[in-house]
Amino acid sequence: MKPNLKACGQAMMTAMVNAVLAVALMLLVEFAISGSFQVPEPYLWAGLLIWLVIFAGQFWRQRHLCRSAQSHE
Repeated sequence: MKPNLKACGQAMMTAMVNAVLAVALMLLVEFAISGSFQVPEPYLWAGLLIWLVIFAGQFWRQRHLCRSAQSHE
């Protein structure tokens, strides 16, 4: 169970950082186009979707890495 928790934590942090950076980039482009820092709702949904996709991929990857590191010990 411990490798799954470690993998979940690492995947969650990676996904959060990437999602925040993606939303920040979207807001920066929105500001460049419109001149205001309004946060349209689709940007939040896009950030959530980005977080989910990256979390799923990173969780699978980190779980595999944690298990292979544990089996080598």
